[in-house]
Amino acid sequence: MDIETPDISQNSTQAGAGASATNVNLDLLLDVDLPISVAFGTSEMMLKDVMNLGAGSVIELHKSVNDPVSIIVNQTPIARGEVVMVDGKYGVRVLEVESTANRIRSLA
Repeated sequence: MDIETPDISQNSTQAGAGASATNVNLDLLLDVDLPISVAFGTSEMMLKDVMNLGAGSVIELHKSVNDPVSIIVNQTPIARGEVVMVDGKYGVRVLEVESTANRIRSLA
């Protein structure tokens, strides 16, 4: 009984070409500007309370001052970080980042 072994050289070449094409496609996007925002926390308020907001109003968030903040790119959370001061301005030190695969998937 003869057993045929598949020729995987073509498959690996095609897979390599696909990966190369993916890199080329991704390279085209690397210079695209994306909106980045930092979410300090969230809260829910009744509409009547929102209508009464004015200068000096305080909205209580559901986070402590020391809790990590979410770093959001293109409306998708991709990392967590901590708030820091940089030359008198706020900044975020990145503590944890989503995997590259998840970040690329979120762009689709």
